[in-house]
Amino acid sequence: MQTVTLGKNGPTLTRLGIGTWAWGDKLFWSYGSDYDAQQVKTAFEATLNSGISFFDTAEIYGFGESESLLGQFMKETGRQAQIATKYMPVPWRFGASAVSEALSASLKRLQVERVELYQVHQPFAFFMGQETLMNALADEVKRGRIGAIGVSNYSASQMQQAYDILAKRGIPLAVNQVKYSLLSRQIEVNGIYAKAQELGITILAYSPLAQGLLTGKYDPETTPTGARKLDPRFGRDGLRKIAPVVTLLKRLADQHKKTPAQVALNWLVAQGVVPIPGAKNAQQAQQNAEALGWSLNPEDVADLEKVSRPWLE
Repeated sequence: MQTVTLGKNGPTLTRLGIGTWAWGDKLFWSYGSDYDAQQVKTAFEATLNSGISFFDTAEIYGFGESESLLGQFMKETGRQAQIATKYMPVPWRFGASAVSEALSASLKRLQVERVELYQVHQPFAFFMGQETLMNALADEVKRGRIGAIGVSNYSASQMQQAYDILAKRGIPLAVNQVKYSLLSRQIEVNGIYAKAQELGITILAYSPLAQGLLTGKYDPETTPTGARKLDPRFGRDGLRKIAPVVTLLKRLADQHKKTPAQVALNWLVAQGVVPIPGAKNAQQAQQNAEALGWSLNPEDVADLEKVSRPWLE
């Protein structure tokens, strides 16, 4: 299985992870009606069986339920996973103790003593400045409760600031987790991708399949149910707009004997980032894993880059 070292000297994880936003989330993903804990557990087991051990979660996913499910599955199966979770800097949290308390709560839900990666979910400052926040995270690295520090949704300048603060403590910033896919390429033009390359920071790509738009399942006559139906990208006009991208994905999928989603994920791997697609059942987990172990040829990568240029802005 392909692996990657996060940042300059962070933990080594599988080249693709599984995002667990949908695990326990009832607001956006209709957990409990369209799918349940048993199906999610099969996704967990199928992911590990495929050789992928990296799961990304957050304290706010399902208001803690995503972390709790991961902890429950590890305990029930006796199998450990490499976990990344996130701290949300909400206004009522201030002072270094808030970081320690939030991490303690996450570790309790996960039923582990440490996580490989702990990320700041949003670049909010409020009453706790970045200096206090980053130093509190550095303290947790020293305590051994987190293996590496990451951020999420940070701009290039915010990433540089976090990097500089941590550098004073002798700790590298390992990760910036951002939205990145063939239909969301803004990091290539807003400085985030270039700054990450410069500083040796790994990009984790969330929403790498654009919430399902790149799976090839939807067209102007087949639109999703649930909250996504309210998203104009999933409306008939939006689906017509992305048709050239989906058509190319399907053609390349046929050539490589893969699925459109696997081609879209493999394109991200070719950009040097770590995609973290979701999986709500065993079949989706197995399909995600098959995005690894092969490579698009340079002409394929170039064709995908060309057809997706409208989504650079």
